[in-house]
Amino acid sequence: MAILTRPRPSQPDEENPYWMSFSDLMSGLLIIFILAAIALILELTQKNAQWDDVIAQVKKAEEERDSLVTELQRELAKEGIQVVINDSTSVITIPERQLKFLSAKYDLPDDENTFRVVKTIGEVLYRTIGKGDRVSNLDTIFVEGHTDCVPYYNLKIKHNWGLSTFRAISVWEYWTSAEGDLQLPLNRLTNWRGRPLFSVSGYADTRPLPNTSCDKTNDAELSKNRRIDLRFTVRRPSLGEYREFEEKLR
Repeated sequence: MAILTRPRPSQPDEENPYWMSFSDLMSGLLIIFILAAIALILELTQKNAQWDDVIAQVKKAEEERDSLVTELQRELAKEGIQVVINDSTSVITIPERQLKFLSAKYDLPDDENTFRVVKTIGEVLYRTIGKGDRVSNLDTIFVEGHTDCVPYYNLKIKHNWGLSTFRAISVWEYWTSAEGDLQLPLNRLTNWRGRPLFSVSGYADTRPLPNTSCDKTNDAELSKNRRIDLRFTVRRPSLGEYREFEEKLR
């Protein structure tokens, strides 16, 4: 007697001998994709870490600058010299009651108190900058001269622009030149790039103090802007460095 048997269904793998190969291929591609994703994540993590380091350096430089400016104000106050901090702790203004330039004049006023004030500011500035590694976090310290709004007609020094710049030069030379009383080595200090730390600049009447007016009949009001500022700028990445990091992140 014949035994009837039902034919066993063929498995997909048996009908398609290429199925396993295709499955293995897809599995391999998936593994490659996962590894590539992991590599990309690691690379981005590394780039972000580098960028975080740059941000941390800038933050440290700003904190050092803030500490320097605050300490400078405090130490000058001990000497009876009151200065004003403004512009997010980056600028120190020497008020006219401490250093008052005469109208249309750029030389330091010839009086004992003015020389004492300028001398003390230079000495305290040099001593305060020299603490720790502050210099390595600074880019430039500007000695900035300013004028009031009264036009100054002097073609040789370019009017108020030259007047304000020469005021800054007068202070700088008193601190550093052989003709001054101090000869402080401020001109030998260098920043993190190895360039001179100090510079002088003049702004004429383009940066008046807040809440001051241009009342040409009130010399007491005008004298507030015949002043010297000290501006502290910190070390920052260059534009090329910013672009390099931006390109890497892309």
